Amino acid sequence: MSWLEWLHGFAGASTIEWIATVAGFLSVFLLIRRSRWSFVFGFIQVSIYSWIFFDVRLYSDMGLHVIYIGFQLYGWHMWSRNQNQQGQISPVRGNTLEYVSLAGLAIFSSGILGYVMSNYTDASFPYVDAFTTCASLIAQWLLSHRKLFNWTVWIIVDIVAIAVYWQKGLYPTSALYFCFLIMASIGQYAWIREFRHHNTEKQTNDLHNAVG
Repeated sequence: MSWLEWLHGFAGASTIEWIATVAGFLSVFLLIRRSRWSFVFGFIQVSIYSWIFFDVRLYSDMGLHVIYIGFQLYGWHMWSRNQNQQGQISPVRGNTLEYVSLAGLAIFSSGILGYVMSNYTDASFPYVDAFTTCASLIAQWLLSHRKLFNWTVWIIVDIVAIAVYWQKGLYPTSALYFCFLIMASIGQYAWIREFRHHNTEKQTNDLHNAVG
C-alpha cells in the first residue's frame, strides 16, 4: 500500500470513527493524569467501537468493547472512592504473583477464544484478535484497580492492535493506537514517577509522625 492510498483511506474515514478516535485520545490523556473523567470519554469511545468492530467482523474486539462499557462505569466507581483532594488517584504496585498469574490467564483464554472464533465464526485474525481482547480485559482490570504496571500490558496490546487495524483498513484507528502506544509509554513513566513520589512522601510523613 502506498502512502497516497493510506492518506486517502485516512481522510475518507467515517465521522463516527473520528468521534471515537478523538474520545479515545482524550480518555488516555486523562488516564495519564490520573483523573476519573477519563472514563466518561472512554464510555463514548467503547460504545462507538462496539458497532465499528461488528461492522468489520472483528467479533472478539466487538465483544471486548461491549464489556468495556461496564468497565468504564466500574472504573469511575473505583477511582471515585480513591481520589485525593485534587481529584487524582495514586497508583499501587501490585505483586509479582498477581502479574504472572494474569499473564498466564491472558495466554490461556486467548487460545480458547481464538479456537472458538476460528471454528465457529467468520472472524478475521481470530487468534490475534482474541489475544488483544483477553489481554485488554486484564489491562482494564489492572487499570480500574490502579495497578502500576497496567500500562505495560497496554503497550503490548497496542503493538498487536496497530497491525490488525491497519490490515482491516481502519486507518484512523490504527493511528489512534499508535498514539495510544506512545501515550501508554508516557503513562508508565508518569505512574512510576508518581508511585515513587507518593511512597517517598508517605515515608517522610510517617517518620515525622514517629519523631513527633
